[in-house]
Amino acid sequence: MQMHIPKKYFHDRLILLLLSASTFTALLNAVLIILRLDSSKSSYIVQYRANLGISAYKAGDSTAFWGFVLFGLFILAIEIILSMRAFTIRRQYAIAICSLCLLLLVLAIIVSSALLTLS
Repeated sequence: MQMHIPKKYFHDRLILLLLSASTFTALLNAVLIILRLDSSKSSYIVQYRANLGISAYKAGDSTAFWGFVLFGLFILAIEIILSMRAFTIRRQYAIAICSLCLLLLVLAIIVSSALLTLS
């Protein structure tokens, strides 16, 4: 199945700006997490549940943070595919998809940094 890429999609400056920002943010997320993981450390705080009181912090290994890296790259790929398909329907839909995915990537950086700071 071949996907039709609209000709005007890659000529739209706002779409290219949002895609570039999302790509930078996803790669920044991956680099920040990879550089802050320590191979000598066996346990990280991977969850915080405020309703549990004293046992609010849950420990785990580094695979949860590798999940954050994959999550960022997955969001980037889905953003590109969905915005291409939505661009053929309406340009504003594609802009909304790109903007919301950029917000989601920024929130992933904030959450992963907060969890790595606690560890």
